[in-house]
Amino acid sequence: MIESTTADAATDEHAGLWRGDSGELPDRTRRVLLRLVRGPYLSGAREAQLWAVLLTDEGLIRSRLADLFLELVIDRDNEFAFVRNAPSDDAPKAVRSEALTFLDTAMLLVLRQTLLSEEGRGRVIVGQAEVFEQLAVFRTADRDEKDFASRVNSSWNKMQNKLRVLHAVGDDRAEISPVLRLLVDADQIRAITAEYQRIAREGEGERAELPMDTEGQAE
Repeated sequence: MIESTTADAATDEHAGLWRGDSGELPDRTRRVLLRLVRGPYLSGAREAQLWAVLLTDEGLIRSRLADLFLELVIDRDNEFAFVRNAPSDDAPKAVRSEALTFLDTAMLLVLRQTLLSEEGRGRVIVGQAEVFEQLAVFRTADRDEKDFASRVNSSWNKMQNKLRVLHAVGDDRAEISPVLRLLVDADQIRAITAEYQRIAREGEGERAELPMDTEGQAE
């Protein structure tokens, strides 16, 4: 009877998290994997427990992500991590991209430039009004002011709720996430800047769209 009880205990220990679970990872590691795959990124400042698990199980997590054709990117100084498609032309694209309008990309550029200009000074807080003012140059004469304001406001909301590169800190003010440094790389910045300048010069405004996207979450 004692032997039977001991055997049952051993079986329960390896029975998984639910009946029929064939997974091998502990609950905490699975949660980190799920958080990374859901995207857009894992923040150590906001999710300290998951961040600690990520650092402890980094090798295992990298391996499991690689099985899904995903690469793990970690910024240890600013404490955030995200996944992106494996850097191979032959690998299938596991991460869904978020298509951005011109105003979205223009706003990303403004936010990133603001972030870099304030680097080393701690948290970077930006006001909605000052960002909107920098984008006003893209409202053409034939574009209704109210409609343009609505579109810019939509981009601001996307920065907060979908891309999560802005975190509200008060009325019409938000903190720029340092993750923006890596989400938009140097090549993308050059492409955005060139288009930004061309449209400002030619006056096409936000009706144009840029051939750019940011990686968001796995399919």
